[in-house]
Amino acid sequence: MKARSFMGRFSMRSRDQVNGMIWLAPSAIGVAVFYILPFLVIVYYSMIDNPISRNFVFFDNFVALFQNMAFRIAAANTLRFSLTAVPLAVLLALLLALLLEARIPLKSQLRTFFLSPLMVPIASVVLIWQVLFHFDGAINELLAIFGVDRIDWLQSEHNQLVVISLFLWKNLGYNMILFMAALSNIPKDLLEVADVEGAGPIYKLISVKLRYLSPTLLFVTILSLINSFKVFREAYLLAGDYPYGGLYMLQHFMNNIFRSLDYQRLASAAVTMAIAMVVIIAVLFTIENRFGKDVEG
Repeated sequence: MKARSFMGRFSMRSRDQVNGMIWLAPSAIGVAVFYILPFLVIVYYSMIDNPISRNFVFFDNFVALFQNMAFRIAAANTLRFSLTAVPLAVLLALLLALLLEARIPLKSQLRTFFLSPLMVPIASVVLIWQVLFHFDGAINELLAIFGVDRIDWLQSEHNQLVVISLFLWKNLGYNMILFMAALSNIPKDLLEVADVEGAGPIYKLISVKLRYLSPTLLFVTILSLINSFKVFREAYLLAGDYPYGGLYMLQHFMNNIFRSLDYQRLASAAVTMAIAMVVIIAVLFTIENRFGKDVEG
């Protein structure tokens, strides 16, 4: 009797597993066809000499890539942009969320103000930024009031500041909403206990709120990092294929070599960029696991 009951449960579990696999099959096939298989093709192209002879050269394409001056300039510019824009996008969004969590007037209007950039097409935003940061634009006119000389923003060493300001304006609202949602889920009894114990706002922020915000911090950081690697649209619309100095990003390099049909260099750059992203995200996950382990437990 017990054996028959065990066989019945085993059969039901197997049937559930089969049904689950059937329901997951379309998604799994889609991921394999549109993500995994193309990436494997890119890895293959990064290790052959050309699409015609298809002789394996293994890491020779990567060596040539890192010896390419244009790639090194683009990688350095992208790294510098991400190291500046991503922390600002995370910290400023967190500060805005904490500000809007407090009892301040016009809270709903401020939320709408910071979310409005999400509804504006990027081409329109770039046009506004071109007007603002033109040599005869509004920013230089404002600086002239304080006696500061005019700056040719897009053709000077300050050009990355233009894209950073555009990146922050476009992404702060979405990051802020994510933080506000996470703040609303922090257990209120913990904050009340901290108040009873006489804890100050700084202590509550560091010891309570930030610990419960660690998963959201990780998610917002990864999201901002990915968006920082996709800033090509803004830089391209602002300054074209070959922008001056700091605006020449990895996406410019990859777009330009795609036009020359240099598949090997393009594939090598794509694989290198993917490995860098995986390593950075793995480090972020490790930090979050150590910081938020006691909260999850």
